Amino acid sequence: MILMSPPCQPFTRIGLQGDVSDPRTKSFLYILDILPRLQKLPKYLLLENVKGFESSSARNELLRTLETCGFEYQEFLLSPTCLGIPNSRLRYFLIAKLHQEPFFFHVPGQILTRFPDQNLEELSKDEVVDEASSSLPSGEKSLVSNIGSDCSSKNGPLPKEAFLFKLETAEEMVRKHSQDNDPSIQMLQDFLEDENEEMSQYFLAPKSLVRYAFLLDIVKPTCRRSTCFTKGYGHYVEGTGSVLQTAVDVQLESVFKHIENLTEEEKLMKLSTLKLRYFTPREIANLHGFPPEFGMCSQSIHLYFILKLCQCSFFVGSNVCILFCKFFLTIQLF
Repeated sequence: MILMSPPCQPFTRIGLQGDVSDPRTKSFLYILDILPRLQKLPKYLLLENVKGFESSSARNELLRTLETCGFEYQEFLLSPTCLGIPNSRLRYFLIAKLHQEPFFFHVPGQILTRFPDQNLEELSKDEVVDEASSSLPSGEKSLVSNIGSDCSSKNGPLPKEAFLFKLETAEEMVRKHSQDNDPSIQMLQDFLEDENEEMSQYFLAPKSLVRYAFLLDIVKPTCRRSTCFTKGYGHYVEGTGSVLQTAVDVQLESVFKHIENLTEEEKLMKLSTLKLRYFTPREIANLHGFPPEFGMCSQSIHLYFILKLCQCSFFVGSNVCILFCKFFLTIQLF
């Protein structure tokens, strides 16, 4: 079996998108080059990467190589929300097996956008991404008309009481409202640690509160969503992951309304009432599907929990949802 997660920088939507011209793809292209020349091919292959890989030249070269070698394969674009986990982390997956019957969910030439199950009839009704659309620029594609990048429904009007208290669009507000009301997704509180004195180290610094207040993605324990955690979480604030509002009785609208008219000191006083903190390393691990016992390795504590918050998040930011890996490995091996 070959397990692959090539460097994502050449394919990420916020990067330069150098694709095969990026030196960091050399190791991946080398594997594709030698694969057809192996005396004994691997029976199985599993690859993971960021959204964006599906429209890359590297992906096209991968498919050509697999077809040359006689592999059956299936592609996916999946987020943990598809498994009921309240975290948006859209990723590309490809599973392949050599000279065997197709997968029970095999849809040739398509990229599935939901987690497969044993119900073939239901799966065939799902909308999928075809190979032609996957070559379009990411800004021009619509994977599924009524499904957001985090697998949540975009349908439904913006609630009357909704208040755009931050730098966000009405569409973003509708998406968040929809996901928070999706009973198929668990609440964040199911993934949180008990509050204790040690939590104080995770509270946002006053300077960060005032400077980045309008850029924070703020969630409560009862929310059913959180944004993707990146390797910069805990070190940088903007775009690295959601922050948790622990003062659950405080209304965001009452804090952000007219806040731009206040002095820096008044802003800080208002924002402090929310008691915003970062998610702990253990909580992020929970949202990535790591089991409760993760962290103990024989007699020593796992490196993940020795490191400080930002270092832990660097580790997690490079990880995939463990439950996806478990599923894909299971259906290939058994």
